Amino acid sequence: MVSSGSSEHTGFTAPSAPRTRSRIVMACKDIADGFRLWRLAATLGWLDIRLQFSGSTLGPFWLTLTTAVMIGSMGLIYSQLFHLVLKDYLPYLSISIILWQTGLAALILESCSTFTRATETLRSVNMPYTVQALRTMMRCGIVFSYNLVVPVTVFLIFGIWPGSDVVLALPALLLWLVDSVALCLLLGCACARFRDVPPIVGSIMQIIFYITPIIWEPKQVADHAWLLYFNPFYSLLEIVRRPFLGQAPTGAAWLISGGISLVFCLLALFVFSRSRSKLAFWV
Repeated sequence: MVSSGSSEHTGFTAPSAPRTRSRIVMACKDIADGFRLWRLAATLGWLDIRLQFSGSTLGPFWLTLTTAVMIGSMGLIYSQLFHLVLKDYLPYLSISIILWQTGLAALILESCSTFTRATETLRSVNMPYTVQALRTMMRCGIVFSYNLVVPVTVFLIFGIWPGSDVVLALPALLLWLVDSVALCLLLGCACARFRDVPPIVGSIMQIIFYITPIIWEPKQVADHAWLLYFNPFYSLLEIVRRPFLGQAPTGAAWLISGGISLVFCLLALFVFSRSRSKLAFWV
């Protein structure tokens, strides 16, 4: 007898449209409930930092000191290698390193363990999964704020002030916050299901570091600078970095960053809606 559908042979039943909509609605409700508990997420994020540096005299300022030494050493060496004026290069290097190391890269790497590092909480406490995403974002934000002291100090030493253009960094940082939640939900779910993903992400981020203008400047590639727009991290970095350097980001950088953020959010919503009911078992 011929089957009326392929699902009897494969054992797979394609999800119906109402079921898909239901998953998306539940995922959106989880996200909304998580944002209502942002104070709890902030407390948990700060608690993570306190536990990490428990017993330390300087606490998180060890990160600031380490970053300052690294930026100072790199500035002296690379300014000589690239034949650049230290007064111009060190402010650029300091803000670039901070935005990359304790901003984009740190958040992406930390987002991989969004749910796996909260295993006991997820299995024992009934709360929105989005709280863990906000917790990761808060933890990274606290570390970022401590390290932001380094470029501010560099600017003061060289008598540089970005002026009113620095306010342009505020909407860019807000876009980063939206992206951070999306990344935590997206990579957090993927890494909870496939444990090989975190080392892969780590390896990819090392490669991206060298092909993104962080220790080198876009003007050094001269006529080929337009190719940098094919690197999504370049635009995300530029919309925050340029205001700190007293310059306005280009319209192309904003358009690309907005498009990337939209893709991140839609992909995160899709993956989270499909994974949410299984997360407690995966971790």
